[in-house]
Amino acid sequence: MCGFTGYVSSSCMRKEVCGQMLSQITHRGPDDNGIWLDADAGIALGHRRLSIQDISPLGHQPMVSLSKRYVIVFNGEIYNFKVLQAELEKSGHVFRGHSDTEVMLAAIEEWGIEKALISFAGMFAFALWDKKAAIPASVRKPLMPTF
Repeated sequence: MCGFTGYVSSSCMRKEVCGQMLSQITHRGPDDNGIWLDADAGIALGHRRLSIQDISPLGHQPMVSLSKRYVIVFNGEIYNFKVLQAELEKSGHVFRGHSDTEVMLAAIEEWGIEKALISFAGMFAFALWDKKAAIPASVRKPLMPTF
């Protein structure tokens, strides 16, 4: 079973922080790990991988969509990803690997997040970053607790 981490910060973006978080969940994915960081947006995503669907490096996460708009970390399984992949290929999508994660990203790009989610049959959790909708960390207001 894979595992993922991440954090959002307007000031402290360090790869080491995400790496320390990943070290706490090494048991969740012994096959691979990765970190994606965007200091301007103030976000870091990390992933520990247990390779099942696509054991090649093409299933590495965090995974960036072909358009470079989306970044995802994913755990679980999309049972109908082969059917969705065939449908997306008819729309012109080309897949490099054989992972359900790559199909998820393509579906989100093609249909939008809501329609894509409705089409997924499976058990899963994920974190998705949309670079196009992102507000730079330098512009974001800090979250303040209300009492």
